[in-house]
Amino acid sequence: MDINMIDLMDLEDLDMLETTRRPDRHRYRVNPFELSDEDFRYKYRFSKRFGEKIVGIVREDLVHDPRGCPLSPEIQVVCALRNWARHEIQDDTANLHSVSQPVVSRTCKKVAEILSRNSREFIKMPTTLNEQQETIRKFRSIANFPTVIGAIDCTHIRVKKVNADGGQLYINRKGFSSINVQVVCDADLKIMDIVTRWRGSVHDSRIFRECRLKQRFEAGAFSGILLGDSGYPCTPYLFTPLLNPTTPQEERYNRSHIRTRNTVERCFGLWKQRFRCLLRGMFGDIETAKKQLLHVLYYTIWPST
Repeated sequence: MDINMIDLMDLEDLDMLETTRRPDRHRYRVNPFELSDEDFRYKYRFSKRFGEKIVGIVREDLVHDPRGCPLSPEIQVVCALRNWARHEIQDDTANLHSVSQPVVSRTCKKVAEILSRNSREFIKMPTTLNEQQETIRKFRSIANFPTVIGAIDCTHIRVKKVNADGGQLYINRKGFSSINVQVVCDADLKIMDIVTRWRGSVHDSRIFRECRLKQRFEAGAFSGILLGDSGYPCTPYLFTPLLNPTTPQEERYNRSHIRTRNTVERCFGLWKQRFRCLLRGMFGDIETAKKQLLHVLYYTIWPST
């Protein structure tokens, strides 16, 4: 048989083949803000009002790709919130919102970067005299400790083991890799200052010694003082507890100091319960983890949400 005839027969057979395309299961997505308040809080651990506030902050910075079936800013924000708050497998978040796991990973990183760029608008110490006096008044109402403008402490956030050079410097005194995060909060548990760049092996006192907030206190920018634990040096603007109180006055000082400074401990507890990824550990790359620590934007908007 002629070779040309064989080629023609093969082409005819190919024409008869049916090509099937996989149905696009990511085409239709439900707007999560159409859920009831109760259902929204059950799925995302936050109120719908809070979610709308975050969408309003990041909407302009979220690039809306017109190709294919793009994710709306609403979907991107709730994907990130659910992943951070519940610390579930990204595949589960992806299936819930009809997207792929790599999309959820990129979305979390993108939303974290936008929040970190906008953080200075919300995370800030009281600057005006009225703001400082109001902060001092609220702290004094706790245990009658005067002129307190903030409570300071550090907490360790577990991260994936760093294998690069210097990775051993991330190992803290408890034996796991972490970032040592310094936080200053007010009496309402609202975070006013945060430092997220130090490795887990660095001591709390060094973080404060080299932070910009210390320079501002030394320059007289604030009319109040900070309260810290015995890991910090006692200075005119940072009061620590007495190690060996001997008089009733010293014992009263320590009791008042402990009750007032306890606000930062409660802040850490609420922060980690809201964002389970901080409680159980962050296992992305180290730079993304530092940006995602600015989830505290949540507490700088509505501490009681």
